[in-house]
Amino acid sequence: MTASVRKIVVIGLSLSSSWGNGHATTFRALLRGLKAEGQEVLFLERDVPWYASQRDLPTPDFCDLAFYDSVEDMIARFAPALAAADAVIIGSYVPDGPAVIDAVAALGVRALCFYDIDTPVTMAKLRRGEEDYLARRQVPLFDVYFSFSGGRVLDRLEAEFGARRAEALYCSVDETRYRPTGATPDLDLGYLGTYSPDRQPTLERLLIEPARRLPHCRFAVAGPQYPDDIDWPANVERIEHLAPADHAAFYSRQRFTLNVTRADMIAAGWSPSVRLFEAAACRTAIISDRWEGLEELLPEGEAVRIAAEAADVVAALSEISPDGRDRLAGNAMDRILAAHTGRARAGDLLHVLDSLPAQPLRRRA
Repeated sequence: MTASVRKIVVIGLSLSSSWGNGHATTFRALLRGLKAEGQEVLFLERDVPWYASQRDLPTPDFCDLAFYDSVEDMIARFAPALAAADAVIIGSYVPDGPAVIDAVAALGVRALCFYDIDTPVTMAKLRRGEEDYLARRQVPLFDVYFSFSGGRVLDRLEAEFGARRAEALYCSVDETRYRPTGATPDLDLGYLGTYSPDRQPTLERLLIEPARRLPHCRFAVAGPQYPDDIDWPANVERIEHLAPADHAAFYSRQRFTLNVTRADMIAAGWSPSVRLFEAAACRTAIISDRWEGLEELLPEGEAVRIAAEAADVVAALSEISPDGRDRLAGNAMDRILAAHTGRARAGDLLHVLDSLPAQPLRRRA
């Protein structure tokens, strides 16, 4: 029996370093899934000092990884691989993104795709005329615009921005790396995420204020770039950065974990964070802010506890029994592992690529 093998080139923000970004873990889960499906992937990453000094996956075993210094350097060295690829996927937030897109499109690649891991942010930027990683005129260039947001966002991409075909490609989790460790939890509530000004008010409301009201409980916030002037209560542990290898252990320390969504993503809806999937895969009970589409993913009261105010978090920490917490965590884990692993997402990607106009496929015996 033979299996169709595609040669796929991905140009993304980062695969080698998870420092200060959620793209690396998203790409890692997806590309491991593609490897499991027998696909061949080359990932091209701009060599920048802030990731070069913080690389936690310099030599992945599931794809080829190469670095380039500039758009000109990338084209000079990798034009043959790009031209021969069955699909080229360019990600959001790639440095000099518009120039990268124009240069790759000029090669006449077989299938040119965009993977937006920041779709609501991208749409808001384009409406303001900000085109640092994607120009509005370029949206119709792509055979497929993959969006990590679904629902009505897909209609807006096509109707407002001219996408020829918008498809949901949610982030996913590598269940072989995100799973319960069996550790006894020593934190009542934790949060994992890089500092973001639009998320900070929610973090203040749903973690820092509850920490002040519950001085006997333990809290933790892990992630870089938080300003020095934040007034952290004494019962909040600060962890500057956690490599992905340490995420499962961190989630397993928590009785509950907090999911906080960026404002643009709340406004758009249907934009689940990779952290949501990772926590669920680790069987950690989730407290989340509310956004459209969440209850389709994780039903309220069954697989997630939704909080709007500090009092909601205090009530959850004070009133939910260990058995109730375990039911929330178990139901969320079952739902995420059933449909949101890297291999499941790789299948979604390949299904869309297979539906494009016929292209020559390389076959492996």
